[in-house]
Formats: sequence, structure tokens, C-alpha cells
Amino acid sequence: MRRFFIKQSETAGPISVVRGTDARHIKKVLRLKQGDIITLFDGAGNEYEARIISLSPSSVNVSIIRTFPSTTESPVQIIVAQAFLKQRKMDNLVRQLTELGITKWVPFISKRSVPRPDNKRLADRINRWKKISKEALKQCNRGRIMEIGPTVSFEDTFNISRQSSLKIAFWENESKPINLALSRSDRPFNNIFIMIGPEGGFTSQEIEKAKACGFITATLGPRILRAETAAIAASVLIQYLFGDIGIKNS
Repeated sequence: MRRFFIKQSETAGPISVVRGTDARHIKKVLRLKQGDIITLFDGAGNEYEARIISLSPSSVNVSIIRTFPSTTESPVQIIVAQAFLKQRKMDNLVRQLTELGITKWVPFISKRSVPRPDNKRLADRINRWKKISKEALKQCNRGRIMEIGPTVSFEDTFNISRQSSLKIAFWENESKPINLALSRSDRPFNNIFIMIGPEGGFTSQEIEKAKACGFITATLGPRILRAETAAIAASVLIQYLFGDIGIKNS
């Protein structure tokens, strides 16, 4: 069954309203009718089974039959901080990280970041990224929209990572994989912060600063990965080790 987005504020009354592009898709593309059953999600972890009451060109009125929590969110909160990349690589990353269940995405400017957009372009790109993430949410069956943080400096990422129980900077000059980089500990990692560098990688000075702020460093293997590939590989690896991709022992 297709899923459509509804603002959480639109679900409070006896009649809920689907608006915008989803409403137009329901009416003009799918040609759904009064009485048809649809599935809605609000991006905050709630899903709804609803019956269409009436349709107009810009809105669809529905009656919610039942509300239920999403069951597709990772048990681990994963934040990915990505140094700015060239062209539209960041757009593709937003889509893929949403599909992989990442909780929050933080773009930042590092020393070797080549693109350094001005504030106007940054605002436009953030709006575009939020739209991409919401569209990806429908396709991948997630219940929560990936939070997209403002673009910050390299040093600002340390403040954002302060509450994380595990902080990892993936670095091509490191030789230890993540399982060897971690010390033996029974402490569960419920909030993990991943940091990925730009096309030119982190400088050794940036890595030293990260280590001083509690980061461990790890490799993603013997091959040099593109920065956007590294972000995906790291996210899959962390979801496999600590999230909901790998097989867990009972």
C-alpha cells in the first residue's frame, strides 16, 4: 500500500487533511476515490491507516482508522557528519543516508573542503535536502524524517558530538578496522557519531583535534574510497555492528 505524508498537526481533529503534492498525487495520478484506504506517516514515528472522505485539487480529507508506531527505525541513533563535497554528491548522500536509517546528517566545512557556498546557497540547498529526505522516506518505508543540521565548521562538530557514546572519524591513513579500534567494553552504544572527510581527506591536524575530543579513528579497508562512498560504507558498517542490519545474538 502506498504511503503519503501528513503533517502531525493535521491529525489532531476528527477530519485529517493531506495537502500539497501528495494530495495531488492521490487525486490526479492514482485517481483514488472516496472510501479508499490509504497509509499515512507524519515523519515523527507515527503511521496511520485512513479512509478517504473527500477530495479537492489541493487537499484530501481523511478519517483516521487507527494509529500505530513505525517499526522500521534503527534502535541506534546514528549521526553522520560529512565534510562538504562537490556538485550534487551531497544530494545523493541525503537520499541514501535516509534509506539507511541515519538519524541526523550534519554537513561541515573542513580544511580541504573545496565547495564553500555562501549563506543564500546554503539555505537553498538545505531546503532541497529536506525535500529529498522526505521523498526518500516514502520509498524506504521509514517512519522518521532524517534531521538535517545547519552547515557548521569542523570544530563545531565536536560540540554536536558531545552527547554521543561512541565517536568515530573514518580516516584513510588509519590501519585499524572499527572492531579493533574499539576497546573491550560492555557499554551499549545507543548514540553514535560518524565523521567523514572531504575529497582530499582529513589533515593530520584535524585528526589530532578529533582524538583530543574523544574520537577514535578507524579504516574502511585497504582501498581508497571516494568521500561519498566512504559515508555509505561507514553507515552500513555501523548499522550492521550496532543497528538493525546485522544478525543479533539472542
